[in-house]
Amino acid sequence: MDPFDAGAGTGSILRQPKAVWATAGASVVAFMGIGLVDPILPSIAQGLDATAGQVSLLFTSYFLITAIAMLVTGFVSSRIGGRRTLLAGLALVVVFAGLAGTSDSVAQLVGYRAGWGLGNALFVSTALAVIVGAAAGGSAAAILLYESALGLGMACGPLLGALLGDASWRYPFFGTAFLMAIGFLCITVFLKEQPKPARKTSLLDPLKALGHGGLASAAASAFFYNYTFFTVLAFTPFVLDMTPYKSGAVFFAWGVLLAVFSVLVAPRLQKRFGSLKVLGGSLLLLAADVLLLGYGDHSTAVVCTILSGAFIGVNNTVYTELALGVSDAPRPVASAGYNFVRWFAAAAAPYFAPKIEEWTDVHVPFVVAAVTAVLGAVVVVVRRGALTAEARELEPQHATEDGVAVFAG
Repeated sequence: MDPFDAGAGTGSILRQPKAVWATAGASVVAFMGIGLVDPILPSIAQGLDATAGQVSLLFTSYFLITAIAMLVTGFVSSRIGGRRTLLAGLALVVVFAGLAGTSDSVAQLVGYRAGWGLGNALFVSTALAVIVGAAAGGSAAAILLYESALGLGMACGPLLGALLGDASWRYPFFGTAFLMAIGFLCITVFLKEQPKPARKTSLLDPLKALGHGGLASAAASAFFYNYTFFTVLAFTPFVLDMTPYKSGAVFFAWGVLLAVFSVLVAPRLQKRFGSLKVLGGSLLLLAADVLLLGYGDHSTAVVCTILSGAFIGVNNTVYTELALGVSDAPRPVASAGYNFVRWFAAAAAPYFAPKIEEWTDVHVPFVVAAVTAVLGAVVVVVRRGALTAEARELEPQHATEDGVAVFAG
């Protein structure tokens, strides 16, 4: 089946209302912000006279706030609506991304990235629900469009960071603020407010949802996986030690593989082998890839960094579907609880990887990352009974109950 055909009678994914394209376009920029700093991490360290560990806190502060915000986004969007939540998130990103470009110290930059993370959490956690609610062609087309935006953003973020960062490490932050301001204007003009949910979400609902064995298992496995993922994303640029252009090219190729395997390859593998077998196998292959990355020569490290995008793309898709379907809680609430757990690992990996290198050597952080990928696979195997609960078919009314969606990163 053509991946850009939503199905018989539903029309093409490309024939969407302006509101959907405005939200998807802003989503691309939002996801660009995750990998934007990758090629310029060494330049930031040099420009602000900071260590690799200090600069890696740009990821830690960003994702720590993102994790905590997952308990808040549903509470907010169920009260003020999806459109206002998107605009509030975009406004915060514009302000804090712009301020990040003016930083005089790494402490300031880390603080501004935390504010950026709050804005991004509000926006991205609501974007899928808004796209599902406004899209033509049903939820399948909407989710595919969202995954495509994710892949394109993850691919283009490092490229933009390299192109602008070659002149100054400050320019990528100003560029992001400018692009998100355009997104703000587009959503203001093209997106109408959607109906608010009948039931408001409390701050504790996502935590209560984690009492479900299947969701807790998915979150635990994703926690270990995300530690591996963000060791590659945040620590590898220091190991490669390349110019912004070369590093940007490496992570652009990484992002292209992530997008292709997330949108095109993963669904076919799932259909043939089943989701849990695909996930377990992909996690083990990622572990082997990360070990080669850590112990190979420079050329091997480059190849393995790019190749990891394929496994990460597959994992992202399968984890997203597990979080959406395995729990008996409303999907937005379940995904908020799931993301609350897994993003703590995204905050931990950028902090601990440089520390582990200081305590040992440059190889050991990748050994730890390989072990966490294996642990993620072990959780899948041990808890396969809980994870094989029949997933409900995603319906727009479920996906928009409180405006919180899976932040597939």
